[in-house]
Amino acid sequence: MTPTVLIATTTRWFPTARLVVALANAGFTVDAVCPSNHPLNKTGVVRKVFHYRGLDALASFADAINAATPDLIVPGDDLATEHLHAIHHQENHEGATGAEMCRLIERSLGATESFSIVNSRTKLMEIAESEGVRVPKTAVIRGQDDLKNWIAQAGVPTVLKADGSSGGCGVRVVRSLQEAQRALQTLQAPPLLARALKRALLDSDPTLVWPSLRRRRSVVNAQVFVAGREATSAVACSNGEVLACLHFEVINKVASSGHASVVRLIENSEMSSAAEKIARRLKLSGVHGFDFMLDERTGNAHLIEINPRATQVGHLTLGPGRDIPAALYAAVSGQSARPATRVTNDDTIALFPQEWLRDPSSAFLQSAYHDVPWDKPDLIRACVRIRRKQVAWYSQQSRLQEFSMSRVSRS
Repeated sequence: MTPTVLIATTTRWFPTARLVVALANAGFTVDAVCPSNHPLNKTGVVRKVFHYRGLDALASFADAINAATPDLIVPGDDLATEHLHAIHHQENHEGATGAEMCRLIERSLGATESFSIVNSRTKLMEIAESEGVRVPKTAVIRGQDDLKNWIAQAGVPTVLKADGSSGGCGVRVVRSLQEAQRALQTLQAPPLLARALKRALLDSDPTLVWPSLRRRRSVVNAQVFVAGREATSAVACSNGEVLACLHFEVINKVASSGHASVVRLIENSEMSSAAEKIARRLKLSGVHGFDFMLDERTGNAHLIEINPRATQVGHLTLGPGRDIPAALYAAVSGQSARPATRVTNDDTIALFPQEWLRDPSSAFLQSAYHDVPWDKPDLIRACVRIRRKQVAWYSQQSRLQEFSMSRVSRS
């Protein structure tokens, strides 16, 4: 019987559509719960799509799970993982009636005791250090007094990170106490409702609606700054065992604190060991990502955080041991892993549409393997339309800003 995977996402992130295709190619029947107009609707491989309701988030996820009856759930973003943790908490109090749902979520994400750890940067660093993994010193910053004490001890530059954030939007590298104080205030504050509504209406992305309505202040952590090169790992796990892994050095990014747009495949024993130790200690299952800094002086890999969900490189099939969809299919079906044909022998990969959106004239689009889904033209067209919409909106904002400035100058 063909196993079913449910992709659960709260954002219209393009890499999730790429993962959907890779999972279908691996042999899964794929269902999804996602916002309307998600690019995955253009893949032609999803059996059924359930609507994610940002104002009724947990119920929309639970309804999709009950209707799809999947063998595995793969969250596509951090908020989706948070929703699944919350559903597990609810169902765990329902006794026997919620037991099956809880087992499914644990089979998909890992042991219950790992839930609070993967959502807390400080707790993760403590666990990692106890396992002998190299990590920068990290501490929770509860207020301005904590921040002043941290700066006095750790110095600057230092890194401030908000729990529950992703894609670099909750990260600030600060170089003075004054800059750190301003960053702390921004990172702790819940998203403004106006910003959440704008993002929901313009981008059809309700990610910020839920946190904005709850008015919950973010937990902010300070982390010692490690000068060097960024690196990232994507792993498939089952009951604490790493089944497949991909390690990349980040070559280019969409912004200084944003996500990668060009990566280079590498072998790094320290990154592999760290992923294996954390997966075993937390009994992780499903798909997870690990972020590292490679020290510019020594080359040592410092683990800086975990992403408890699918990351943007998870669809890349790069041979035995480097094929996450094939590893997941084998774990769920009980069959031997059958990796797909390696998509490229080029170690440098320009991610589509990330690098193209960053710079359509980027040299990496020619010199590296450009990961365009040529067999999914509707998906490519959907991406082009999104870019045109974004360019038009930001051009309009620039014109309005120029008009406003001209009026001020004349008055």
